[in-house]
Amino acid sequence: MSDTSIGVKSELTTQMRQGSKDALATIFANYRERLRRIIQFRIDYRITARVSDSDILQDTYIAAAKRLPHFSQQTEMSAFLWLRLLVKQQLVDIHRQHLKAEKRDARKEMGLQPHQASTQTSMALAVQLAESITAASEVVARAETIAFLESSLNEMDEIDREVIALRHFEELTNIETACVLNLQPSAASKRYLRAMRRLSQLMSKHEDSQHGGEA
Repeated sequence: MSDTSIGVKSELTTQMRQGSKDALATIFANYRERLRRIIQFRIDYRITARVSDSDILQDTYIAAAKRLPHFSQQTEMSAFLWLRLLVKQQLVDIHRQHLKAEKRDARKEMGLQPHQASTQTSMALAVQLAESITAASEVVARAETIAFLESSLNEMDEIDREVIALRHFEELTNIETACVLNLQPSAASKRYLRAMRRLSQLMSKHEDSQHGGEA
């Protein structure tokens, strides 16, 4: 990112803190696709047919416009992290509405394909990591890599798994990750390195187990 673009974003953020909806519109447009990826990553698979990511983005923007005066009080939070927080709040509300409503139980709309016992985060993150870790072109080889990753991620501590998700999928900086997890930057960095080492160890264990079974 150039010094000019950093300066522009800084100025827009300042204007947002002063209540400028024009600045909000510009910043939201800049982060729109990044926020969309977070929605697609975090939304429960059972309601993806019910709620579009575009609708969630629109509701997030409306919420941001209404809560803009509150942003002026978040002096330590970047504009992106504030918008990300609003996205997460929208997702919590949507999950509560659709997954707990007795009359419109989204679980009744599940397809024939059973869901794995793993969390949505683990599966989505496994796919993301597989694309960056393996260069295998065959579908079977890639599927095996995803399966190994998903199994490994599910054996990890929840915070360690979340650190990897924030850094690799949401592409947060170490400072942003520390802010989200309420950690010191140095602690977040150490946690990330430890999590990646743990993931590598678990992947090796699963691969050795697979190869041993084929022997």
